[in-house]
Amino acid sequence: MQEQQTKIVLELQDITKRFPGVLALDNVSFKLRAGEIHALVGENGAGKSTLMKVLSGIYPKGSYSGTILLHGTPVEFSDIKESEQHGIAVIYQELALVPYLTVRQNLFLGNERRKGLRINDIEEYKLAQKVLERVGINVSPDAHVIDLGIGQQQLIEIAKALLKQAKILILDEPTAALNEQESENLLEIIRELSKEGVSLVFISHKLEEVLSIADSITILRDGRSIVSTVDDDKTVNLWSEKNIIKYMVGRPMEQRFPREPHNRGDHILSLRNWTLYHSERKDRTIINNLSLDVFTGEVLGIAGLMGSGRTELATSIFGTYNGIVTGEIEIDGHSSGPLTTEACIAKGIVYLTEDRKNLGLVLNMSVQENSTLAVLGRLTRHGLVVDSFEEKKAARKYCEELTIKTPSLEQRAMNLSGGNQQKLVLAKWIMVEPRVLILDEPTRGIDVGAKFEIYKIINRLIERGMAVIMISSELPEILGMSDRIIVFHEGQIRADLRHEEADPEKVMFYATGGIENGKA
Repeated sequence: MQEQQTKIVLELQDITKRFPGVLALDNVSFKLRAGEIHALVGENGAGKSTLMKVLSGIYPKGSYSGTILLHGTPVEFSDIKESEQHGIAVIYQELALVPYLTVRQNLFLGNERRKGLRINDIEEYKLAQKVLERVGINVSPDAHVIDLGIGQQQLIEIAKALLKQAKILILDEPTAALNEQESENLLEIIRELSKEGVSLVFISHKLEEVLSIADSITILRDGRSIVSTVDDDKTVNLWSEKNIIKYMVGRPMEQRFPREPHNRGDHILSLRNWTLYHSERKDRTIINNLSLDVFTGEVLGIAGLMGSGRTELATSIFGTYNGIVTGEIEIDGHSSGPLTTEACIAKGIVYLTEDRKNLGLVLNMSVQENSTLAVLGRLTRHGLVVDSFEEKKAARKYCEELTIKTPSLEQRAMNLSGGNQQKLVLAKWIMVEPRVLILDEPTRGIDVGAKFEIYKIINRLIERGMAVIMISSELPEILGMSDRIIVFHEGQIRADLRHEEADPEKVMFYATGGIENGKA
């Protein structure tokens, strides 16, 4: 450990935070040393985000009990602005950039440099160039954010925090939406910031990243701080995935991917000459003349790098692709052109989006209302009024089946943990009783315990004779759960592999455009 990583710059003592009916934080303590990368790990609902919202002023003084010490001095924050003035900045998983503004405008939004009454464009441009160079991003300050990749946008968020003179940087799932190369680039920037004296809190469910980058680790469980390497307890070893998981979930998990042997059934869905045109550039195709077969009783994994066309394929099947789709879809031997979303649902094809918060749920609505959204037609009396008794009965049944943790069915979806939100979206679609379930990044941003539960749900659905198409950027997940793996590269299927013949090297070979024996 570096010499600078000896002084405690931040300490949270006995932080307790309550919500109606929920004790979110129960006397949590946390220490951060100067210039270190400190990983904060725990299941969804463990209290990580709540703790950071206390620290950042989102939950202001008076809304919690306990003490925050900054360089040994007690502090209290009334809002985010006040915490930023003390050098604390938070970068959330959902980026807060304005897409149609330039990089420079985003960097200085709310913190503009002025010359008299006017914005000093020249000063802002020069400062923007310097901070962009510091975080290793080669884009013009005049570029529009909407034209940049997610990895570049993540670095712009970090640059924005550094412009505010942040000395304590909190990163909440910073690599969740990034591909492998973008993730490694970001981790290297984080390492460089640590060397420059910035203290970082790194919140992530990707344990391999935690182990590769963290100087120290604190684990939360059920709103309590369970163990921390900062306390120098020599009897505790957190430097392995197995041990981290044990403390996270309160029990050892010997098998992260509970894959079961499945018996492939009948052919249920085919695509022929399936072509997707770019939503804005009509002369460009995202997928060109693709053919694909799907069978009941199997998990069909779809692997590939970001931008390879995986999500576009899913949305085109489900009728939500924002562009022209041509080709033929065949279901149970009956062929047609591309289907509408309503037709897909009627035929038993459903799609769980990768963006559960914006596209999968109505966050202001209750657990009950969200779970029954897709089947309200079945729950109405005379086609006019929803039968509240039947709605509650159906919601309770599926919430219990999927073990959704909620104080009540009236709880708003926004108040559930990420893992329980994901299971709520699953409940909504399973209630339709589908035959083909398309899962797009089904475990993104959720902890290992919740992932394990979702994997078990997938196994149960396969046992019922369903076909599951699973898109995932996590290669271990694809390899661990799939019966068959389709590998995408630039809108083409490069390989169709059985579980037994797939390995990480082979999948990545095809995902990066590899050609074997002269065949793509």
